[in-house]
Amino acid sequence: MNRTFQIFLFAVVSVLILTPAGFSDQASSQKNSFLPDVGIDQKIGDQLPLDLVFTNEAGEKVKLSSFFKGKPVIITPVYYSCPMLCSLILNGVLQTLKELSFTAGKDFEVVTFSFKPEDTAAIAAAKKETYLNSYGRPEARDGWHFLTADAETIGKMTKALGFRYEYDKVSGEYAHGAALMVATPEGKLSHYFSGVRFAPVDIRLSLVEASKNRLGSILDMAILLCYHYDPAVGKYGFAIMNALRLTGIVTITLMIGFITTSLRKEKQMRVHR
Repeated sequence: MNRTFQIFLFAVVSVLILTPAGFSDQASSQKNSFLPDVGIDQKIGDQLPLDLVFTNEAGEKVKLSSFFKGKPVIITPVYYSCPMLCSLILNGVLQTLKELSFTAGKDFEVVTFSFKPEDTAAIAAAKKETYLNSYGRPEARDGWHFLTADAETIGKMTKALGFRYEYDKVSGEYAHGAALMVATPEGKLSHYFSGVRFAPVDIRLSLVEASKNRLGSILDMAILLCYHYDPAVGKYGFAIMNALRLTGIVTITLMIGFITTSLRKEKQMRVHR
């Protein structure tokens, strides 16, 4: 092994080991004091029940595992007849997907499922056509899935996601939170994002992380060294310790380059004397 490379490797390892680690992730929850049974409990790292059987927009029975094909998966729990919030969520997802250079079906999958047992495949198909037409990327036809299921399957899926909702008998509608989840290609939950608007940079970085850097560029990987996903707020924030590590590595690399160049020049001068 080249001596210069040995020095470089030792320096990098030293920076990574000697620099203290940043704060650890703590799972958080969305809680509603008015509706205590409604909220979102983050279950980062938990395995999704991939053997669950849904009905797709074509009316076919499909296992959840069929959507985990070596790519990260975005999951959006909604119900298709929702008069307001669910449309806002899906519109927010659509806007974010439009702004990403990654494409659903090519780089990642999207699983949108209804937690209302009465929703039908025909309703799901109509929703899919509306959003695919607006998305405008042909690859997404086989990559953005609109599913329905029976009450038992819905219960198991929403429990695995930590997605708690409540049916209001007076209005005939559901009280629920607004969120988007990201899962790894193996079906483990990795990120939660709350609200109806999702920052494209956050979603991009979450997909890169969930894919274990199979997606993205060198720039994305460099950004992830300095930015850290905070589940408490559902966003990426500047990670000072990781930035210090990166700065240390860059500084050491430049120093080694300078020393190596200086030694080479000195050697050449001795040869020519």
